[in-house]
Amino acid sequence: MVTLRQAKTQDLEAIRSIFNHAILNTTAVYTYNPFSTNDMDVWFQTKKEGNYPVVIAVNMADNVIGFATYGAFRPHAAFQFTAEHSVYVHPNHQNKGVASSLLTKLIELAKANNIHSLVAGIDANNTSSISLHQKFGFEKAGIIKQSGFKFNQWLDLQFMQKIL
Repeated sequence: MVTLRQAKTQDLEAIRSIFNHAILNTTAVYTYNPFSTNDMDVWFQTKKEGNYPVVIAVNMADNVIGFATYGAFRPHAAFQFTAEHSVYVHPNHQNKGVASSLLTKLIELAKANNIHSLVAGIDANNTSSISLHQKFGFEKAGIIKQSGFKFNQWLDLQFMQKIL
């Protein structure tokens, strides 16, 4: 049983752990350095100030097993109705419907907040994330080839988009 709720300050360490695992072990995040506690605090404060949701999935023991959020796609006024989102799930809880639950909730919140278009930037080799987004009606919006470099390889960034 998974429960979804808005993240609280006390959830940040668990969110940071999930995010840092993705940074250090996957190409889901095109960055090299794990987030410090301070980095996570700043990230969370920025989400709050922008009125952007941070939704977490917790298991029956109230452990955070995944999170999802969205934020500004670009800083220009004309992009105010487009948001870029992220979904991360603890490796021990992947392929169990957690990401689907989180993405369902994120789409619901985006609609309620007058977001017209959700965009995902996904490593082109991340077939599970691409499949998840296709299941929810996201369409391929383009690939930026060799736009990232991580783990001694060039990475292609695939954009997917859903008009809400």
